Amino acid sequence: MKKKQIYTIASLFSGCGGMDLGAEGGFQFLHKNYKKLPIKIVYSLDWEPSAAKIYDANFSLKCHVADIRNVPSKQIPNHDILTGGFPCQSFSVVAQNPKRLGYKDEKGKLFFEMCRVIRSKKPKVFIAENVKGILSANKKEAFPLIVKEFENCGYYVTYATLNSSHFGVPQKRERVFIIGFKNKSVFDDFKFPEPTTFNKPPILAQVLENESEIDNKYYFSERAIAGLQKTKHFTSMNKGRVQSLDKPCNTLGAHLAKVSINSTDPILLINNRYRMFTPREVARIQSFPESFKLPGAKTALYRALGNAVPPVLMWEVTNSVIEAMIQVKNLEQKRPRYKQLELDLLV
Repeated sequence: MKKKQIYTIASLFSGCGGMDLGAEGGFQFLHKNYKKLPIKIVYSLDWEPSAAKIYDANFSLKCHVADIRNVPSKQIPNHDILTGGFPCQSFSVVAQNPKRLGYKDEKGKLFFEMCRVIRSKKPKVFIAENVKGILSANKKEAFPLIVKEFENCGYYVTYATLNSSHFGVPQKRERVFIIGFKNKSVFDDFKFPEPTTFNKPPILAQVLENESEIDNKYYFSERAIAGLQKTKHFTSMNKGRVQSLDKPCNTLGAHLAKVSINSTDPILLINNRYRMFTPREVARIQSFPESFKLPGAKTALYRALGNAVPPVLMWEVTNSVIEAMIQVKNLEQKRPRYKQLELDLLV
């Protein structure tokens, strides 16, 4: 029996493991099975110990806790696919002719570290993820330079903005995926996944906990609500952040632990009581399965889950990448080996 091809992944900026879980597959979410993909994670890295603690509780591979800038490329094992959601908030465009990417602080350097690993390890594919705002950063000047930097690594690059709610995730979370291929044929064959729930996205009500089981610590105090009622913000609840239960949730952020009754983060109004989401609800909204363990302090959980890539969305992207790689490999194997035929005729 022919051995099944397994593709290895090195994961940078791994966080609590949303990208890695999605890439591996083999889980269920909202009664749908996301099959195990032919993927093996061989390396993961993140600088935040609390995020790594969550990762380690859910994967057999332990996450390296380190600053990528201090990790030599030779310490990262060879791999077929490199993944990572690099920080982007610190990009600037240096006023040179031609213009080049710069950075405003230390976080801005991390994109270049991903490029460093790509140049050194030369994976077959890389999958980078970022917020939609990267497209408009620096008056839309930064993103083309980011793509060019990836292309300069020796890759054919494509990108798309995907809305998580169109792919079975109960959240209107838009993210940009930048994917680079070493092989031109795989690049030509690749197509981003088609939406699966465009017309009927999962809704928030499907993933909320039973209200009778919610701890009082998640509810906002009557005093806070009474104070807000005296302000002009109460009727709109600051841009309508109270969530509709029959629609996907608005985008969750990393600072949910600091959410207030008048913050810009999503909150709930159920049975005339205002409350924040529980960590398990945040995990569900992000499409983590029930089996995903959530160890650690509430603040750390909110931060890690809010920063995560929805596993279901990552599964769809990875599955499309794998399909293109397998398709091209199969076609190449079917091509007649003319040189070998010529040699046989000469014998």
